[in-house]
Amino acid sequence: MSDSRRGERMVLQVIGPSMERNTARIRRAVDGKVVVITGASYGQGEATARLLAAHGATVVMAARTVDRLSEIVDQINAAGGTAHAYALDLGDPDSVELFASAVDADFGRVDVLVHNAGKSLRRSVFRSALRMQDMDVMLGVNLLGPMRLTLALLPIMKAQGGAHIVNVATAGLQMPNAPRWGFYIASKAAFDRWIRGVAMEARPHGITVTSLYAGHIKSRMVATGWVSAMPGHTPAQAAGVVAYAITHRPRVLQPHGFGLLKLVSVAFEAPLEAMLGRFDRRAGETPASDAAFAAAMAKRGVGTLADSGRNGKVVR
Repeated sequence: MSDSRRGERMVLQVIGPSMERNTARIRRAVDGKVVVITGASYGQGEATARLLAAHGATVVMAARTVDRLSEIVDQINAAGGTAHAYALDLGDPDSVELFASAVDADFGRVDVLVHNAGKSLRRSVFRSALRMQDMDVMLGVNLLGPMRLTLALLPIMKAQGGAHIVNVATAGLQMPNAPRWGFYIASKAAFDRWIRGVAMEARPHGITVTSLYAGHIKSRMVATGWVSAMPGHTPAQAAGVVAYAITHRPRVLQPHGFGLLKLVSVAFEAPLEAMLGRFDRRAGETPASDAAFAAAMAKRGVGTLADSGRNGKVVR
């Protein structure tokens, strides 16, 4: 193991959220249970499905990329687990309704629901003004879709006498405001506030909720530039964090020390925001962000961008 990797592992042990390492405890929590995982085709979602299926769960894997899901399901089943692939586009209300109905018809229960799917976007407000449709997509995947799915499955959970919901939020909700992450943070914050309100109403019916403020996860969603260089969990390690949320059912699960960070961010809000603003001006857009934005604009027949990170002007 390299010195940098060893150092990163030590950092995660000190500040990272708790991971479940007791395999017997995982099996007691999920063996014979129906576990629904959204965004299960890659990264943390895939790793969580593999982990829980290996410990006896019947895993319902949902994502838009059904072909990819089918490959994972075949591998899990071949290894002795039980998994099923379902198409789900959280941005499409009809897709959410069809998925919830299929789960009810095929299994008749949902013991654990893991809200793992999410869409990230790091982009300046001026570029965002040129791509207004991204706002609708972000709200659909990060807010409205998960709300619809929760509402569709809650009656099933209540009728069976209880269940557990894990909302994979982001540690960014506990930190100072950050430039270029406005769409993402706002949509995740809205669902976080809503699901915590749901928890208060659902708890008397045996339905518990864990709000998981995940730290940096080295996945496709954040696999570029300086972001990928930050200390973070591998998908397999992140799956261990989700497993801890399921086995212990805490109300909140977050990196250690984030309570103090939240107090500091409130006490020193102005200087922290000024510092982040200066860093943003130095960092600018990542090469991957530039390429993705240029490709998106090209589909609209728009030519090269001139200074869009600062003023949003477009040169045709």
